[in-house]
Amino acid sequence: MWNLRVAGVLLILLALLHLSFPKRFNWREEFRSVSLLSRQMFYVHTGFIGLVVFLNGLLFLFLAPELLTRTSLSSGILGGVTVFWATRFVIQFWGYSADLWRGKRFETTIHVVATLVWTYLTLSSGLALIASLS
Repeated sequence: MWNLRVAGVLLILLALLHLSFPKRFNWREEFRSVSLLSRQMFYVHTGFIGLVVFLNGLLFLFLAPELLTRTSLSSGILGGVTVFWATRFVIQFWGYSADLWRGKRFETTIHVVATLVWTYLTLSSGLALIASLS
């Protein structure tokens, strides 16, 4: 249960980190040449991803015992979350070019930390899924 609560705190922190993306990645300048629709879709989708991550964090933090009970609802939720984070783990290696981080100290650190976070979230939700099925 503590793993899910730690994962919940990580998810809430990750969601809050989304708030810094526009400034950190200089979106105002980067998206200047992009159509209004594309620009707004990017902002809206990033906001919704942050919201979903935040809500998953709250779910893990406050409802961990209920998620570990043997119900089809808890298994469905944990199964979906496990697939989500496992997919994010895979995308870390095959969705982003290594040219973005290789040979760059800060970017490599972020890549390694992100990989560890995706691994932890995948394992925590996957192990909780197995526990909820037992």
